[in-house]
Amino acid sequence: MEQKTLSVIERTEFKKGPAKKLRSEGLIPAVVYGHTDPLHIAVNAIEFGKKFRVVTENTIIKLELGGKTIEVLVKDIDEDIVTETIKHIDFFEFEQGKTLKTRVPIHLVGNSAGAKEGGAVEQKLHELEIECLPKDLPEAIEIDITSLGMGDSIHVSQVPLEDGVKFLNSETQTVVVITSPKAAVVETEDEGEDEAAEEGTAE
Repeated sequence: MEQKTLSVIERTEFKKGPAKKLRSEGLIPAVVYGHTDPLHIAVNAIEFGKKFRVVTENTIIKLELGGKTIEVLVKDIDEDIVTETIKHIDFFEFEQGKTLKTRVPIHLVGNSAGAKEGGAVEQKLHELEIECLPKDLPEAIEIDITSLGMGDSIHVSQVPLEDGVKFLNSETQTVVVITSPKAAVVETEDEGEDEAAEEGTAE
């Protein structure tokens, strides 16, 4: 998969005051965890925003720090929902040649036969937890739903495995199901009856 680089600087002060000062200078405080001691760094906010508009746990990033390259995944982003700015980033450093555990998004492809008949496509899982070597890390897991008819579903056990990739989810978990419009109507009617019964009891 595609790898992107990001220039970072090391920081030596970790309290709220210095972190606030970094943000005012257009930098994002961050920490790199992994098989070595935690490394405290700062990331240029503009560069990060341009290169990583969408960041998932399977996005491999090469951090460039003083002539050294550190390969990491993003494990957590602390974002201010009011200002829509990133306050802090947690990176995870992995080792080449050793398996890693992360999550990969699921992309459904195709137009199911059941949907063409009026059914609804309900995606129950939007990502899968996997284990693999860094070199085998997929960008996404595609599932073709073209052949799914009304009432059909796909479970984790039925998702095609790529070479070197192991799923960690329960095999019985439902990934996607095609629901019947009738089922949705019955469910709505039942809810209405329950509400009417509750109102009668209250009176």
